[in-house]
Amino acid sequence: MGGTQVEREEKVSLELSEEILQSMEVGMSFKDYNGRISSLDFHRASSYLVTASDDESIRLYDVTGGTCLKTINSKKYGVDLVCFTSHPTTVIYSSKNGWDESLRLLSLHDNKYLRYFKGHHDRVVSLSLCSRKDCFISGSLDRTVLLWDQRAEKCQGLLHVQGRPAISYDDPGLVFAIAFGGYIRMFDARKYEKGPFEIFSVGGDISDANVVKFSNDGRLMLLTTADGHIHVLDTFRGTLLSTYNVTPVSCNSTLEASFSPEGMFIISGCKLEECNF
Repeated sequence: MGGTQVEREEKVSLELSEEILQSMEVGMSFKDYNGRISSLDFHRASSYLVTASDDESIRLYDVTGGTCLKTINSKKYGVDLVCFTSHPTTVIYSSKNGWDESLRLLSLHDNKYLRYFKGHHDRVVSLSLCSRKDCFISGSLDRTVLLWDQRAEKCQGLLHVQGRPAISYDDPGLVFAIAFGGYIRMFDARKYEKGPFEIFSVGGDISDANVVKFSNDGRLMLLTTADGHIHVLDTFRGTLLSTYNVTPVSCNSTLEASFSPEGMFIISGCKLEECNF
């Protein structure tokens, strides 16, 4: 890893602006995939990136050095969604084989399964890990949201929904959101069984929810939908602040979007090989 500690800290603290975004160029391109990249995740405390692909591979990258550190194939189960745990070489991923919807805790270091999480009966379409605890939540086309502890194989809680769910923890892990049917429901993670403490409308967009996310400071949240809409809301008031329109996604894809670290910008996918800021 090049550069001094001070230089690296200066890079991290650089204020993002429109001028900087417009000046960005591709620094490295990896083209050895044999299928669509279905999911990716950056580790919060390291320079690692993990990806999942339709070619049934999980790949670990060091983004600072621009190198692929490891490729692990999941031919038996396939792979769809992948997320880092707190450890930079341990991930949780969902399968894509259509006959086993278990989630798997995998060590990338030695390619060993540490735990299986069984409970869903249809494809898992949303996955969110709590950044401060060993908890995570998963949402499935079986119209359930399951709450998990990484240390236990059985789910710790179950919520029924009336549509395809998109789910996310906020940064402290005190609140999680479940979106479906044109609304975002806010739950207290400590007493979720009492139901949502707030329900926010996204302005009549009832197409399938794809992704819901909080900004790092918790002030904003976004929701993407299958009709190609990206809705941005005030987390505390539930006010719909803006809606951006991109290309609608196909039935087998999702519209991905994320906040920039300071919450001033949103990056999203759109047409093939393009990104929107």
